[in-house]
Amino acid sequence: MAVPSDVLARTAALIEAPSITPATGAVFDVLEAMLAPMGFAVHRFLAGKPPEGPVENLFAIRQGPADSRHFAFAGHLDVVPPGEGWSSAPFTADLREVPGGKVLYGRGAVDMKGAIAAMVCAVEQIPAEAGTISFIITGDEEGPAKYGTVPLIAHMREVGAIPDFCLVGEPTSVHRLGDMVKIGRRGSVNVWLTAKGAQGHVAYPHLADNPIPRLVALLAELDALVLDEGSAWFQPSNLEITDLEVGNRATNVIPAEARARLSIRYNDHHTGQALVDRVTEIAAKHRTEVRATLHGEAFITLPGAQSALVAAAVEAETGISPELSTTGGTSDARFLRALCPVIEFGLTNATMHKTDEAVAVDDLEVLTRIYRRIAEAALA
Repeated sequence: MAVPSDVLARTAALIEAPSITPATGAVFDVLEAMLAPMGFAVHRFLAGKPPEGPVENLFAIRQGPADSRHFAFAGHLDVVPPGEGWSSAPFTADLREVPGGKVLYGRGAVDMKGAIAAMVCAVEQIPAEAGTISFIITGDEEGPAKYGTVPLIAHMREVGAIPDFCLVGEPTSVHRLGDMVKIGRRGSVNVWLTAKGAQGHVAYPHLADNPIPRLVALLAELDALVLDEGSAWFQPSNLEITDLEVGNRATNVIPAEARARLSIRYNDHHTGQALVDRVTEIAAKHRTEVRATLHGEAFITLPGAQSALVAAAVEAETGISPELSTTGGTSDARFLRALCPVIEFGLTNATMHKTDEAVAVDDLEVLTRIYRRIAEAALA
């Protein structure tokens, strides 16, 4: 298969449109300018209000023949803030010669503007007669994810554009391109704990109610929990204490309140609500209030036709038989799985969210060929 000469140029164009989450505007203009000439009907809309919005979303579709299959690429154009310490400007695509080939530096190179450019180049080589192809692209994956893929899914339902299969271009590869495909993700829930007492002088503890010992006892009980031993496709669930705060500047005052935060990543043995209920029951014994936010349930696309076609495309271009995995954090696949079977595959993730984020140009070209194979097989 011929390698599109402009996968590098398209990645660079996306990088040079700054799009710190929540993203709107120029970066979507760049993507629309790529898709519209290829026959895609592009629909863009804003959702949400500050501080979590507005978020721009894009749904683009190129209709194939009646009754043809519908394959979707999904991803995000928003990026995390670049931070300090870059060796070149983070929103300037910097191409460098290094031992082994050319490398493109810039925020979003891996996560995930490079993958989106590869998707566009892959589709450019597939005739419209092959079937229906769509792009599901949000500006709110790196943020709260409230006004991104969820409203996109609502729009797709409204217009009756439900894919048969969706591929998310998250950077799933670990050591080299093609070594890992994600077929599921653990669930995620954050929990805030507040223990309230009564402020008082440390010399007169009988006139106060110190909430710190109660909160510490609760955290010790929660930290000792063994949620499970893992399941067929998932590692053991884990509960982590991520914050502990009192904010008491005085040395002679018993505080009135103490707060903590938990993050629970869980497998298919649990639901988020069941875990929140369990924490709430334990917290009640320690007179501590609970507030929780569910970020997505555990899900899996069991090995079958979809994972087989993705693995076959990867192996054909790289010679690697990829590992099917459910490790890592959450992604927008947790929402898209409500539409259709969904699998994630993309670039190596070693530099994602880091300073000097970078992608090998050779990987962009190989990824383009893999994505073309996947799309063609999904439409066949």
